[in-house]
Amino acid sequence: MTDAAPLDPEDRKIITLARSARARNGVPEGAAVRDETGRTYVAGTVALESLHLSALQTAVAMAVASGATSLEAAAVVTEAESASEADRAAVRDLGGPATPVLVAGLDGTVRTTGPAGEA
Repeated sequence: MTDAAPLDPEDRKIITLARSARARNGVPEGAAVRDETGRTYVAGTVALESLHLSALQTAVAMAVASGATSLEAAAVVTEAESASEADRAAVRDLGGPATPVLVAGLDGTVRTTGPAGEA
């Protein structure tokens, strides 16, 4: 689903944070999530020999490790056209199926916005 409505400032913030993480760390993707209290968690792709996590999976893991109990929104900056099922599943696990996932291009332009969905 693509949403032509203007972005909420808080959603724009997590996209900006995701872009920054990607650029700063020189990784393929950057992501950010916002928890139920409004705190944000920012991450890039993790690609180690023994551990591979997408940027969005890493951001969700950081939120969980910091005590978040739910998510309000998630954003990923990527060359991909949409969030992978594994990324949506991570968001869904913490935030539930209605949690919005924003997918933006490398320039920050939102390509799609849609719910994490059902399993």
